[in-house]
Amino acid sequence: MRLFLEETLDSRWLWRMARLLLALMFIVSGLARVLDPQGGMDEMRAAGLEPAWLFNTAVATTLLLAAMLVLLDRLLWLGAAALSVFLVLTIVVVHQFWKLSGDEARVALFFAFEHLTVIGGMIAAAIASHLRRVLDDISRWYPAPAS
Repeated sequence: MRLFLEETLDSRWLWRMARLLLALMFIVSGLARVLDPQGGMDEMRAAGLEPAWLFNTAVATTLLLAAMLVLLDRLLWLGAAALSVFLVLTIVVVHQFWKLSGDEARVALFFAFEHLTVIGGMIAAAIASHLRRVLDDISRWYPAPAS
């Protein structure tokens, strides 16, 4: 059982699946803004962001490009950082729980905590990406002895 677990955690397929799941909400959100630009611009206006078309375009571009970096494990740290900054800005601009009261404040606070949790996942993914590359480099230079 332990060997199966270690092989699974080391597997490339699980690493791909983790990156896909982490990037999925950003890909879907970015595509939604591209496929329904009016809906995206309505969200920008509701958050007080003008010109709405510019903010919608910038958000869609950021979400899709950064998510692709995470998904493809190319400059993953940069994609994770961009998405993390986006999430912090979303808390500050959209989920201002400190300005609300009652149920609205509670819902906004929960969204803020969810965003912070995803930021933690992004940090973990950046660390994992780095360590996987280090281990790949080591295994190229010092291959495991044949059993």
